[in-house]
Amino acid sequence: MIVKPRIRGFICTTAHPTGCAAHVQTQIDYVRAQAAMDGGSVKNVLVLGCSGGYGLSSRIAAAFGYGASTLGVSFEKAPVDNKTATAGWYNNVAFEKAAQAAGLYAKTLDGDAFSDAMKARVIETLKADLGPIDMLVYSLAAPVRQHPKTGELFRSAIKPLGEALHIKSVHVDRGEVIEVDLEPATPEETAATVAVMGGEDWEFWIDALAGAGLLAPGFRTLAFTYIGTELTWPIYWEGTLGKAKEDLDRAAAAMRPMLAATGGDARVAVLKAIVSQASSAIPVVPLYVALLFKVMKERGVHEDCVRHIHRMFATQLAAGSTLRLDDVGRIRMDDVELLPDIQEEVRRRWAVVNTGNLAEVGDLAGFREDFLKIFGFGFPGVDYDADVNPDGSDI
Repeated sequence: MIVKPRIRGFICTTAHPTGCAAHVQTQIDYVRAQAAMDGGSVKNVLVLGCSGGYGLSSRIAAAFGYGASTLGVSFEKAPVDNKTATAGWYNNVAFEKAAQAAGLYAKTLDGDAFSDAMKARVIETLKADLGPIDMLVYSLAAPVRQHPKTGELFRSAIKPLGEALHIKSVHVDRGEVIEVDLEPATPEETAATVAVMGGEDWEFWIDALAGAGLLAPGFRTLAFTYIGTELTWPIYWEGTLGKAKEDLDRAAAAMRPMLAATGGDARVAVLKAIVSQASSAIPVVPLYVALLFKVMKERGVHEDCVRHIHRMFATQLAAGSTLRLDDVGRIRMDDVELLPDIQEEVRRRWAVVNTGNLAEVGDLAGFREDFLKIFGFGFPGVDYDADVNPDGSDI
């Protein structure tokens, strides 16, 4: 079949198999081209949410930067009849093929990472294949979670807190700067968002692996977060998402003493803004990202997903690294995004941006390109008019 992008809102309902493989290979090539990193004792890595975004880039950095064996968990849809698989499904196939060609162990388990059943599958796989792990990357971005103990189903809600919010945003498809009104979350919606995106499940994973004797001495675990600036705080850090992210901080602090007893650690890593399915769905964020990318590209300091994650692995996780911590104990990787001169210029542009000057002061075209690349579209060397097999056999 010939696969073209079909976009509905902030979702692309198709994915290109060979384009997704090109996306993965581009990241692998970047990591391989960098100076060798010393991962120290990092031999076995578990990545929860491994199929895209920062999770996929972390798996690539661990495997092709450190030479680590990686076990991944993701929840993706396989191809059915004349429908393509999700991009993450193709990404997993491409990663496993590349890793195995390089002589690296790579296996991906598909299913609900929140479930006790998946925890049991991971434990069984680790005992059979790898043994204790040295690192766990927690990079889940699901909108729904069924609690593994109570069976209750929670749905996250991306909303402000306290009062209704009137704020600038952008209609990505039409390229129009708009203003939106967002109603505040109820206490129940806030609690549900924390239940989905907070730190409880991260703690459940560490408890399960520790109970199975699968945490190696010096084991470290990371969960990813985003804080941003006052331009995005009303919908992000000061909204329901912020409450969930605060719960990640709580979980890290709670786990740290137990892990420290064997030389280990638990940290939340604050990353930079990127284009992802999740960020595309958050009001305000696409406009901020378009302005930020324009400014960072003009200054020559822009990082895409794999460049950003590789810098974290090289400067914060490699042997002998000195952690760049804030007063809460988070690893700060958003240091370049938050440089005063960059933020001052983004704020200046935010005040004047409108539909007429968006292309001049922002990089909406780059936002759109990055969005399509998530689904395997827009890579040079890929023939998008050629017939491809949706089963991934062309990868």
